[in-house]
Amino acid sequence: MPEPEDIDEFARLFSGFLERMQAPPLVNAGESVRERLLAHLGTASEGLPVVAASFPSFDLPNVQLAVEAWFDSFELIGMAGPDRGHYSLSELLQVAELRRYGVGAVDYQRIAIAVDEEMDCVGFGFYLGVQGDDRYVALLRAANEQHGRMTVTLEILAVDKSAGERFLGALPPLMLEHNVFRGKVLSFEGHEFGHGVGPFRLHRRPTVSRGDVVMPEGVLERVEREVIGIAEHREAMLRAGQHLRRGVLLYGPPGTGKTHTVRYLLSRLPEFTVVLLAGTSIRYISDACGLARLLQPALVVLEDCDLVAEARDFVHGSENPLLFQVLNEMDGLAEEADVAFLLTTNRVDILEPALSQRPGRIDLAVEVPLPDAPGRARLLSLYGPALTLSPGVVEEVVALTDGTTASFTKELVRRAVLLAAEKDAIPGDTELRDAAAELLSSRDTLTRRLLGATDPS
Repeated sequence: MPEPEDIDEFARLFSGFLERMQAPPLVNAGESVRERLLAHLGTASEGLPVVAASFPSFDLPNVQLAVEAWFDSFELIGMAGPDRGHYSLSELLQVAELRRYGVGAVDYQRIAIAVDEEMDCVGFGFYLGVQGDDRYVALLRAANEQHGRMTVTLEILAVDKSAGERFLGALPPLMLEHNVFRGKVLSFEGHEFGHGVGPFRLHRRPTVSRGDVVMPEGVLERVEREVIGIAEHREAMLRAGQHLRRGVLLYGPPGTGKTHTVRYLLSRLPEFTVVLLAGTSIRYISDACGLARLLQPALVVLEDCDLVAEARDFVHGSENPLLFQVLNEMDGLAEEADVAFLLTTNRVDILEPALSQRPGRIDLAVEVPLPDAPGRARLLSLYGPALTLSPGVVEEVVALTDGTTASFTKELVRRAVLLAAEKDAIPGDTELRDAAAELLSSRDTLTRRLLGATDPS
């Protein structure tokens, strides 16, 4: 019985055959692409060795930059004519004469490589390149998920197969050297069509100062030492035979500032590549770890891990919780890898059993608690610089808001400013009292819960 891949290959070729039979030969008004490619190689034969490689779809900019860095000089051309996506490079040379494919425009895709920067990347184009004494034709194609092509492909045609293999062997270090995602903050997304990692979403690096983080004394210092301190003293740690890989768990009720703390750490590590995973995107943990390993120093942020602690991954017939895959990927990194994992959870009771079955992945677990009275006073000052408040009212509101979160205080200040704006007044004591009365009333019980606050006793 034929193998599935054989059936797929037959279907692909048969589809191309039908389209060829239905379409009349193209009238080529310009130069033949086949003749142009062979003339560059200095041969009349299309029966030359082709070597090929594929790359993740998000790596298109890095493949292109590596290809262009490899060549001493190159020319980039496109091809005019339909159905080219059905054929490999060697097949294109074979059918080019019949189809009368001509030299045409290069296909480009605009891809974001930073928050405010895009790059014109080759979607379909031939590089006619020279490196030393060797001449190459390299066909670069972007992924096309809609048509089932999930990877970037690079096919290299050279007179000598070893020359093509040297080219492919040189690409990984060149891609690493020219990687456009190094030092960026990004998150993974799935493909609109099919499975696997889709394009990256790039994010601005937060600018959160230490004074903007309100925690009980000594808590933030512990997190800083583990995440930032090891990065600052990596050489000393390695000399002492200590590993750099580390995992930190921030746990506590919703709204207490776990994500805010993460944003602060990102601000303190501007040279780190940051991969953000949350919710269902945590299934891309393998890809995230691979990227972090490649572009270290790196920080992998896994938010709301409790959401996947009981999720099942049936991709390979496994019934282990998806969280176990996360923990195994963490453990799989080399000890000298300068990669930090930062996990957050609102439900440590769900996570703890899984963590205890996979010991050693988390080096530090830190509770981010509800703010105490001094913390709530600091939050009022932090979130409400536009408010004119008397010390007595601050003390009064702080006492009233026992058991509330940082998110609650933020909404309290916002509501006070809105109440003042409705009266065309400067926000102050009256508005803060009125806002507190609203948020603490029976009408806003659900609002308080959504902000992570407990009901007043």
